[in-house]
Amino acid sequence: MKNKRTSLIVLLLILKVSTFAQVTIIAPDKVWSAKKASEWYKKQPYLVGSNYIPASAINQLEMWQADTFDPAGIDKELGWAESLGMNTMRVFLHSLAYKADPAGFKLRIGEFLKIADKHHIRPMFVFFDDCWNKVPQMGKQPAQKPGIHNSGWMQDPGDPASKEPANYPTLEIYVKDILKTFAHDQRILLWDLYNEPGNSGKVETTMPLLTKIFTWARAINPDQPVTAGVWSWGGQFNALSRFQLANSDVISYHCYDGPELHLRTIELLTLYGKPLLCTEYMARTRNNTFINTLPLLKKQNVAAINWGFVDGKTNTKYAWDTPLKDGQEPAVWFHDIFRADGTPYLKEETDLIKKLTAH
Repeated sequence: MKNKRTSLIVLLLILKVSTFAQVTIIAPDKVWSAKKASEWYKKQPYLVGSNYIPASAINQLEMWQADTFDPAGIDKELGWAESLGMNTMRVFLHSLAYKADPAGFKLRIGEFLKIADKHHIRPMFVFFDDCWNKVPQMGKQPAQKPGIHNSGWMQDPGDPASKEPANYPTLEIYVKDILKTFAHDQRILLWDLYNEPGNSGKVETTMPLLTKIFTWARAINPDQPVTAGVWSWGGQFNALSRFQLANSDVISYHCYDGPELHLRTIELLTLYGKPLLCTEYMARTRNNTFINTLPLLKKQNVAAINWGFVDGKTNTKYAWDTPLKDGQEPAVWFHDIFRADGTPYLKEETDLIKKLTAH
Protein backbone atom coordinates (compact mmCIF):
# COMPACT_ATOMS: atom_id res chain seq x y z
CA MET A 1 0.00 0.00 0.00
CA LYS A 2 1.03 3.60 -0.45
CA ASN A 3 3.56 4.57 2.17
CA LYS A 4 5.36 7.68 3.35
CA ARG A 5 9.11 7.96 3.63
CA THR A 6 10.44 6.86 6.98
CA SER A 7 11.67 9.54 9.37
CA LEU A 8 14.03 7.70 11.66
CA ILE A 9 14.23 10.55 14.16
CA VAL A 10 10.45 10.53 14.54
CA LEU A 11 10.42 6.73 14.81
CA LEU A 12 13.00 6.88 17.59
CA LEU A 13 10.85 9.43 19.41
CA ILE A 14 7.83 7.14 19.03
CA LEU A 15 9.77 4.29 20.58
CA LYS A 16 11.02 6.41 23.47
CA VAL A 17 7.66 8.02 24.14
CA SER A 18 5.98 4.61 24.09
CA THR A 19 8.07 3.63 27.07
CA PHE A 20 6.86 6.48 29.22
CA ALA A 21 3.58 7.82 27.87
CA GLN A 22 0.19 6.52 28.82
CA VAL A 23 -0.81 4.15 26.02
CA THR A 24 -4.09 2.27 26.10
CA ILE A 25 -3.43 -1.46 26.16
CA ILE A 26 -6.45 -3.61 25.43
CA ALA A 27 -6.54 -6.59 27.82
CA PRO A 28 -2.89 -6.34 28.97
CA ASP A 29 -3.11 -9.86 30.40
CA LYS A 30 -3.74 -11.20 26.88
CA VAL A 31 -1.12 -9.27 24.91
CA TRP A 32 1.71 -11.68 24.27
CA SER A 33 4.89 -11.13 26.23
CA ALA A 34 8.17 -10.82 24.37
CA LYS A 35 9.04 -14.31 25.61
CA LYS A 36 5.82 -15.89 24.32
CA ALA A 37 6.12 -14.08 20.99
CA SER A 38 9.73 -15.18 20.59
CA GLU A 39 8.88 -18.79 21.40
CA TRP A 40 6.13 -18.73 18.78
CA TYR A 41 8.45 -17.24 16.18
CA LYS A 42 11.17 -19.83 16.82
CA LYS A 43 8.69 -22.55 15.87
CA GLN A 44 8.09 -21.00 12.44
CA PRO A 45 10.21 -21.55 9.37
CA TYR A 46 11.78 -18.41 7.98
CA LEU A 47 8.65 -16.65 6.74
CA VAL A 48 8.60 -15.46 3.14
CA GLY A 49 5.56 -14.57 1.06
CA SER A 50 3.60 -11.89 -0.74
CA ASN A 51 0.52 -9.79 -0.35
CA TYR A 52 -1.79 -11.92 -2.44
CA ILE A 53 -4.89 -11.40 -4.53
CA PRO A 54 -5.59 -13.54 -7.60
CA ALA A 55 -5.00 -12.01 -11.02
CA SER A 56 -8.72 -12.39 -11.72
CA ALA A 57 -9.77 -9.99 -8.91
CA ILE A 58 -9.51 -6.20 -8.89
CA ASN A 59 -10.19 -5.98 -5.16
CA GLN A 60 -11.08 -7.93 -2.03
CA LEU A 61 -14.78 -8.15 -2.91
CA GLU A 62 -14.13 -9.64 -6.33
CA MET A 63 -11.83 -12.13 -4.64
CA TRP A 64 -14.37 -13.25 -2.02
CA GLN A 65 -17.84 -12.86 -3.55
CA ALA A 66 -19.45 -16.16 -4.50
CA ASP A 67 -19.84 -15.33 -8.18
CA THR A 68 -16.22 -14.34 -8.69
CA PHE A 69 -14.37 -16.53 -6.18
CA ASP A 70 -11.70 -18.28 -8.26
CA PRO A 71 -10.40 -21.45 -6.58
CA ALA A 72 -8.82 -22.76 -9.79
CA GLY A 73 -6.86 -19.53 -10.26
CA ILE A 74 -5.88 -19.45 -6.59
CA ASP A 75 -4.68 -23.06 -6.76
CA LYS A 76 -2.57 -22.32 -9.85
CA GLU A 77 -1.04 -19.15 -8.44
CA LEU A 78 -0.32 -20.55 -4.98
CA GLY A 79 1.44 -23.35 -6.81
CA TRP A 80 3.77 -20.72 -8.25
CA ALA A 81 4.34 -19.40 -4.73
CA GLU A 82 5.14 -22.90 -3.51
CA SER A 83 7.64 -23.30 -6.33
CA LEU A 84 9.57 -20.32 -4.90
CA GLY A 85 9.56 -21.79 -1.39
CA MET A 86 7.09 -19.23 -0.08
CA ASN A 87 5.27 -20.37 3.04
CA THR A 88 2.87 -17.53 3.84
CA MET A 89 0.64 -15.01 2.08
CA ARG A 90 -0.97 -11.83 3.39
CA VAL A 91 -4.60 -11.87 2.27
CA PHE A 92 -7.25 -9.16 2.70
CA LEU A 93 -10.80 -10.07 3.72
CA HIS A 94 -13.79 -7.72 3.40
CA SER A 95 -16.66 -7.08 5.81
CA LEU A 96 -19.24 -6.56 3.04
CA ALA A 97 -18.57 -10.03 1.63
CA TYR A 98 -19.35 -11.40 5.09
CA LYS A 99 -22.42 -9.21 5.56
CA ALA A 100 -23.91 -10.39 2.27
CA ASP A 101 -23.39 -14.08 2.99
CA PRO A 102 -21.83 -14.98 6.36
CA ALA A 103 -21.98 -18.74 5.96
CA GLY A 104 -20.82 -18.70 2.35
CA PHE A 105 -17.98 -16.29 3.13
CA LYS A 106 -16.67 -18.58 5.86
CA LEU A 107 -16.93 -21.57 3.55
CA ARG A 108 -14.85 -19.73 0.97
CA ILE A 109 -12.23 -18.86 3.60
CA GLY A 110 -12.16 -22.56 4.44
CA GLU A 111 -11.72 -23.45 0.78
CA PHE A 112 -8.90 -20.92 0.46
CA LEU A 113 -7.22 -22.44 3.52
CA LYS A 114 -7.54 -25.93 2.04
CA ILE A 115 -5.86 -24.77 -1.18
CA ALA A 116 -3.14 -22.88 0.71
CA ASP A 117 -2.46 -25.87 2.95
CA LYS A 118 -2.06 -28.07 -0.14
CA HIS A 119 0.79 -25.75 -1.14
CA HIS A 120 2.28 -25.60 2.39
CA ILE A 121 1.29 -21.95 2.81
CA ARG A 122 -0.10 -20.52 6.05
CA PRO A 123 -1.75 -17.17 5.29
CA MET A 124 -2.19 -14.14 7.49
CA PHE A 125 -5.60 -12.54 7.11
CA VAL A 126 -6.23 -8.78 7.16
CA PHE A 127 -9.54 -7.35 8.42
CA PHE A 128 -9.89 -3.57 8.01
CA ASP A 129 -8.10 -1.29 5.54
CA ASP A 130 -7.93 2.50 5.13
CA CYS A 131 -6.35 2.50 1.64
CA TRP A 132 -7.68 3.57 -1.76
CA ASN A 133 -11.36 3.83 -2.78
CA LYS A 134 -13.73 5.01 -0.10
CA VAL A 135 -17.12 3.42 -0.79
CA PRO A 136 -17.12 -0.34 -1.35
CA GLN A 137 -20.26 -1.92 -2.77
CA MET A 138 -21.32 -5.49 -3.30
CA GLY A 139 -22.04 -6.84 -6.76
CA LYS A 140 -20.16 -6.34 -9.99
CA GLN A 141 -16.88 -4.57 -9.27
CA PRO A 142 -15.44 -1.74 -11.38
CA ALA A 143 -13.33 -2.55 -14.41
CA GLN A 144 -9.63 -1.90 -14.09
CA LYS A 145 -8.44 1.47 -15.32
CA PRO A 146 -5.50 0.95 -17.69
CA GLY A 147 -2.14 1.87 -16.23
CA ILE A 148 -3.45 2.98 -12.82
CA HIS A 149 -2.19 1.32 -9.65
CA ASN A 150 -4.94 -0.36 -7.59
CA SER A 151 -7.69 1.53 -9.42
CA GLY A 152 -10.41 -0.68 -7.96
CA TRP A 153 -9.12 -1.51 -4.47
CA MET A 154 -11.67 -0.78 -1.73
CA GLN A 155 -11.32 0.43 1.82
CA ASP A 156 -12.94 -1.65 4.53
CA PRO A 157 -15.36 -0.71 5.94
CA GLY A 158 -14.94 2.51 3.94
CA ASP A 159 -15.22 6.24 4.45
CA PRO A 160 -17.25 7.59 6.19
CA ALA A 161 -18.39 4.09 7.26
CA SER A 162 -15.27 3.54 9.40
CA LYS A 163 -15.98 6.72 11.38
CA GLU A 164 -19.64 6.01 12.18
CA PRO A 165 -20.24 4.26 15.53
CA ALA A 166 -23.62 3.03 14.29
CA ASN A 167 -21.69 0.57 12.09
CA TYR A 168 -19.64 -0.90 14.93
CA PRO A 169 -22.15 -3.53 16.18
CA THR A 170 -22.35 -5.13 12.72
CA LEU A 171 -18.57 -5.01 12.35
CA GLU A 172 -18.16 -6.55 15.79
CA ILE A 173 -20.33 -9.50 14.80
CA TYR A 174 -18.22 -9.98 11.68
CA VAL A 175 -14.82 -9.82 13.36
CA LYS A 176 -15.78 -12.00 16.29
CA ASP A 177 -17.46 -14.61 14.10
CA ILE A 178 -14.46 -14.97 11.81
CA LEU A 179 -12.01 -15.08 14.72
CA LYS A 180 -14.12 -17.54 16.71
CA THR A 181 -14.62 -19.81 13.69
CA PHE A 182 -10.89 -20.00 12.93
CA ALA A 183 -9.36 -19.26 16.35
CA HIS A 184 -7.76 -22.70 16.62
CA ASP A 185 -7.03 -23.31 12.95
CA GLN A 186 -3.30 -23.92 12.69
CA ARG A 187 -3.42 -23.37 8.94
CA ILE A 188 -3.60 -19.63 9.74
CA LEU A 189 -0.35 -17.91 10.70
CA LEU A 190 -1.71 -14.73 12.31
CA TRP A 191 -4.38 -12.02 12.17
CA ASP A 192 -3.51 -8.56 10.84
CA LEU A 193 -6.33 -6.51 12.30
CA TYR A 194 -6.03 -3.20 10.44
CA ASN A 195 -4.02 -2.26 7.34
CA GLU A 196 -2.45 1.20 7.47
CA PRO A 197 -4.88 2.79 9.93
CA GLY A 198 -5.21 6.51 9.34
CA ASN A 199 -4.28 6.41 5.65
CA SER A 200 -6.27 8.29 2.97
CA GLY A 201 -6.35 11.39 5.16
CA LYS A 202 -8.20 9.72 8.05
CA VAL A 203 -5.35 10.05 10.55
CA GLU A 204 -6.62 9.81 14.16
CA THR A 205 -10.29 9.54 13.15
CA THR A 206 -9.40 5.83 12.74
CA MET A 207 -8.47 5.43 16.41
CA PRO A 208 -11.98 4.48 17.63
CA LEU A 209 -12.35 1.61 15.16
CA LEU A 210 -8.73 0.52 15.66
CA THR A 211 -9.38 0.36 19.40
CA LYS A 212 -12.60 -1.54 18.85
CA ILE A 213 -11.09 -4.25 16.66
CA PHE A 214 -8.33 -4.94 19.16
CA THR A 215 -11.00 -5.11 21.89
CA TRP A 216 -13.04 -7.59 19.82
CA ALA A 217 -9.98 -9.70 19.01
CA ARG A 218 -8.91 -9.90 22.64
CA ALA A 219 -12.43 -11.00 23.61
CA ILE A 220 -12.03 -14.04 21.35
CA ASN A 221 -8.33 -14.51 22.17
CA PRO A 222 -7.36 -16.70 19.18
CA ASP A 223 -4.44 -19.08 19.31
CA GLN A 224 -2.73 -17.13 16.54
CA PRO A 225 -1.04 -13.81 17.29
CA VAL A 226 -2.71 -10.53 16.37
CA THR A 227 -0.97 -7.44 15.04
CA ALA A 228 -1.47 -4.18 13.15
CA GLY A 229 1.51 -2.91 11.23
CA VAL A 230 3.06 0.50 11.77
CA TRP A 231 3.52 2.27 8.47
CA SER A 232 3.94 6.03 8.75
CA TRP A 233 6.15 7.86 11.19
CA GLY A 234 4.85 11.44 10.88
CA GLY A 235 3.76 13.33 14.00
CA GLN A 236 0.08 13.05 13.17
CA PHE A 237 0.36 9.24 13.26
CA ASN A 238 2.22 9.00 16.57
CA ALA A 239 -0.80 8.05 18.68
CA LEU A 240 -1.88 5.38 16.21
CA SER A 241 1.64 3.94 15.98
CA ARG A 242 2.09 3.83 19.76
CA PHE A 243 -1.24 2.06 20.14
CA GLN A 244 -0.41 -0.49 17.43
CA LEU A 245 3.02 -1.25 18.88
CA ALA A 246 1.72 -1.60 22.44
CA ASN A 247 -1.18 -3.89 21.53
CA SER A 248 0.39 -6.21 18.95
CA ASP A 249 1.56 -9.69 19.93
CA VAL A 250 4.29 -9.51 17.28
CA ILE A 251 5.57 -6.33 15.63
CA SER A 252 4.66 -5.85 11.98
CA TYR A 253 5.59 -2.90 9.83
CA HIS A 254 5.72 -1.59 6.25
CA CYS A 255 8.86 -0.19 4.67
CA TYR A 256 9.45 0.86 1.07
CA ASP A 257 12.79 2.56 1.75
CA GLY A 258 16.21 1.52 0.50
CA PRO A 259 18.39 -0.92 2.48
CA GLU A 260 20.19 1.62 4.70
CA LEU A 261 17.04 3.23 6.05
CA HIS A 262 15.28 -0.13 6.19
CA LEU A 263 18.04 -1.52 8.40
CA ARG A 264 17.75 1.46 10.74
CA THR A 265 14.01 0.85 10.99
CA ILE A 266 14.65 -2.77 11.92
CA GLU A 267 17.26 -1.79 14.52
CA LEU A 268 14.86 0.62 16.17
CA LEU A 269 11.85 -1.70 16.15
CA THR A 270 14.04 -4.45 17.62
CA LEU A 271 14.05 -2.41 20.84
CA TYR A 272 10.60 -3.86 21.53
CA GLY A 273 12.13 -7.31 21.98
CA LYS A 274 9.48 -9.04 19.87
CA PRO A 275 9.70 -10.79 16.49
CA LEU A 276 9.51 -8.48 13.48
CA LEU A 277 7.46 -9.11 10.36
CA CYS A 278 7.80 -6.79 7.39
CA THR A 279 4.34 -7.19 5.89
CA GLU A 280 4.91 -4.77 3.00
CA TYR A 281 8.09 -4.01 1.06
CA MET A 282 9.48 -4.16 -2.51
CA ALA A 283 9.00 -1.18 -4.80
CA ARG A 284 11.65 -1.41 -7.48
CA THR A 285 11.71 2.25 -8.53
CA ARG A 286 12.27 3.32 -4.90
CA ASN A 287 15.47 1.24 -4.55
CA ASN A 288 13.57 -1.34 -2.52
CA THR A 289 14.03 -4.61 -4.39
CA PHE A 290 14.26 -8.32 -3.76
CA ILE A 291 17.94 -8.19 -4.63
CA ASN A 292 18.90 -5.57 -2.04
CA THR A 293 16.23 -6.11 0.63
CA LEU A 294 15.30 -9.79 0.93
CA PRO A 295 18.85 -10.84 1.94
CA LEU A 296 18.84 -8.05 4.54
CA LEU A 297 15.53 -9.24 6.00
CA LYS A 298 16.70 -12.84 6.19
CA LYS A 299 19.98 -11.84 7.83
CA GLN A 300 18.01 -9.90 10.45
CA ASN A 301 15.49 -12.78 10.82
CA VAL A 302 12.64 -10.48 9.83
CA ALA A 303 9.72 -12.11 8.03
CA ALA A 304 9.53 -10.88 4.42
CA ILE A 305 6.12 -10.33 2.82
CA ASN A 306 6.40 -8.19 -0.30
CA TRP A 307 3.61 -6.28 -2.00
CA GLY A 308 2.35 -7.89 -5.16
CA PHE A 309 2.50 -11.41 -6.54
CA VAL A 310 1.02 -11.78 -10.01
CA ASP A 311 0.25 -9.19 -12.68
CA GLY A 312 -3.52 -8.92 -12.84
CA LYS A 313 -6.47 -6.61 -12.44
CA THR A 314 -4.95 -4.66 -9.55
CA ASN A 315 -2.33 -3.12 -11.89
CA THR A 316 0.30 -2.98 -9.16
CA LYS A 317 3.14 -3.26 -11.65
CA TYR A 318 2.44 0.47 -12.10
CA ALA A 319 3.78 2.88 -9.48
CA TRP A 320 1.51 4.64 -6.98
CA ASP A 321 1.78 8.10 -8.49
CA THR A 322 2.95 7.35 -12.01
CA PRO A 323 -0.07 6.28 -14.05
CA LEU A 324 0.36 5.19 -17.66
CA LYS A 325 -3.15 5.78 -18.91
CA ASP A 326 -2.59 4.05 -22.21
CA GLY A 327 -1.81 0.88 -20.27
CA GLN A 328 1.63 0.42 -21.78
CA GLU A 329 4.21 -1.73 -20.02
CA PRO A 330 6.14 0.34 -17.45
CA ALA A 331 9.88 0.53 -18.03
CA VAL A 332 10.37 -1.02 -14.58
CA TRP A 333 7.65 -2.90 -12.75
CA PHE A 334 6.82 -1.34 -9.38
CA HIS A 335 5.51 -4.50 -7.65
CA ASP A 336 4.69 -8.13 -8.60
CA ILE A 337 6.77 -11.22 -9.27
CA PHE A 338 4.99 -13.15 -12.02
CA ARG A 339 3.43 -12.31 -15.34
CA ALA A 340 -0.12 -13.56 -15.84
CA ASP A 341 1.13 -16.71 -17.58
CA GLY A 342 3.35 -17.66 -14.63
CA THR A 343 6.70 -16.63 -16.09
CA PRO A 344 8.86 -14.51 -13.76
CA TYR A 345 9.19 -10.80 -14.41
CA LEU A 346 12.88 -11.13 -13.47
CA LYS A 347 14.37 -14.60 -13.22
CA GLU A 348 17.24 -13.19 -11.16
CA GLU A 349 14.68 -12.36 -8.47
CA THR A 350 12.88 -15.71 -8.45
CA ASP A 351 16.23 -17.50 -8.35
CA LEU A 352 17.17 -15.42 -5.28
CA ILE A 353 13.87 -16.14 -3.54
CA LYS A 354 14.34 -19.87 -4.14
CA LYS A 355 17.86 -19.70 -2.78
CA LEU A 356 16.88 -17.86 0.38
CA THR A 357 13.87 -20.09 1.10
CA ALA A 358 15.77 -23.35 0.58
CA HIS A 359 15.98 -25.48 3.69
